[in-house]
Amino acid sequence: MNYKIAVVTGANSGFGFLSTLELAQLGYKVIASMRDPHKGSALLQRAEELKVRDLVEVHPLDVTSEASIKEFSTALNDLGKVHILLNNAGFAGAGFAEDVTIDEFREQFETNVFGVMRMTQIVLPYMRKQGEGKIINMSSISGRFGFPGLSPYVSSKHALEGYTESLRLELKPFGISVHLIEPGSYQTNIWTSGKKVTPLSMQENSPYFRYMEAINSEIQAGADTLGDPREVAWIVREIALNKKKSFRIPIGKGVRLTLLLKAVLPWSIMENIILKKLGMKETKEGRTL
Repeated sequence: MNYKIAVVTGANSGFGFLSTLELAQLGYKVIASMRDPHKGSALLQRAEELKVRDLVEVHPLDVTSEASIKEFSTALNDLGKVHILLNNAGFAGAGFAEDVTIDEFREQFETNVFGVMRMTQIVLPYMRKQGEGKIINMSSISGRFGFPGLSPYVSSKHALEGYTESLRLELKPFGISVHLIEPGSYQTNIWTSGKKVTPLSMQENSPYFRYMEAINSEIQAGADTLGDPREVAWIVREIALNKKKSFRIPIGKGVRLTLLLKAVLPWSIMENIILKKLGMKETKEGRTL
């Protein structure tokens, strides 16, 4: 088998779905993993339409399960090589820090952080033996900026950024390149089926209820201006083709401007911009609508 092998987690939808198809069209044999392989029918149908069906294999994988990881690792052993790992599986946990339980924080980290670590550990022996490989971790603008009401998601992405920064430095001498893609808001299911809001912040007796309503309204108001997720898949394609060699790759409407403002403006000004945008104001008791 002369194919190069790419492994994609969370391939049943969004960035993972589109990236799988881009990699297959480049000639990679793509191991498209997802928790429920029955959800892979749309991916396989689209691969058939693009005439790359023979290059896409759907595999069950739960990145939070040691047993599932072990089973998947056995399947990789049969292939004997891995050239690209796209760590895309994830979800967005939302809620205010006081309302979010430690178990909810832990669940967020199990997928968005520890799942990435598990997958990275099982592919690295192949990449080191080959003397080449690419690891692409799907981060977010939330990995660089702490938006309110999203502390589970934000903290997991900040942790992912730190882990990946160390990983890049560790693996560069072995010919393995590591990349972070940092998308802004895109038309994917992470803010619909992929978003888990802690129930307490959605209850009217929560002191943060009106604040959470304002955040959800802001997200919904921007729904019509969400970016095309194919832009992110095209970045994956460019990395595969060695056309993108940057470590951090921010992408999406307003992302670069947000990062620039955070870098040059005092934090007091940045927080006032955010709170004003959400309709918040200062009171003696704290911030309220």
